[in-house]
Amino acid sequence: MEESKVEVSLIAENDFVQFFSYLSEQLAENGRGANPLFQPQSPDSDGLTKEMELRFTSGMTVDFPQSGWRRVWGAFDKHGVIMGHIDLRGHPEAHTQHRALLGMGVHRDARRMGLGQQLIKTAKQWAIDEAEIEWIDLWVLSENLPAISLYEATGFIKNGELEDMFRIDGHSYAFTRMSLHLCG
Repeated sequence: MEESKVEVSLIAENDFVQFFSYLSEQLAENGRGANPLFQPQSPDSDGLTKEMELRFTSGMTVDFPQSGWRRVWGAFDKHGVIMGHIDLRGHPEAHTQHRALLGMGVHRDARRMGLGQQLIKTAKQWAIDEAEIEWIDLWVLSENLPAISLYEATGFIKNGELEDMFRIDGHSYAFTRMSLHLCG
């Protein structure tokens, strides 16, 4: 898949059904086969929950920079199918309006083709142009080396690791914190 074959745009309400289907498919791959655990939940979990759906839908209706805001972009192929997504959301703590949290995923058929970098570029540009956000932060499972490699390639730096953050199915998982400074 070439970058030019996808169009990245904000997820709209009429995209919700397809978006949540895409997220369900993503979560079904979490920690299965050759895929690393990328979501801190058991591979045997129910995947996308109604609570997760609600966090997305409610956040997308909140104006920036009000508490609880979220912006979600989808990468749509020429047939209108979502091949990846990226979201930015506000930190829940007070006095953090200058920072945002990033989450993302890329469909298995579009990985290692530049789509992740394109999605990060889109979110970064919105953060600079529309929101005047100075920092983008993310949290990634430390064992998810492909994701960490992508983030490092796009300028994120590691700024901490929490050992034994999660215990999933009897295994200990660390969490790496990374940040990208957008100003200066």
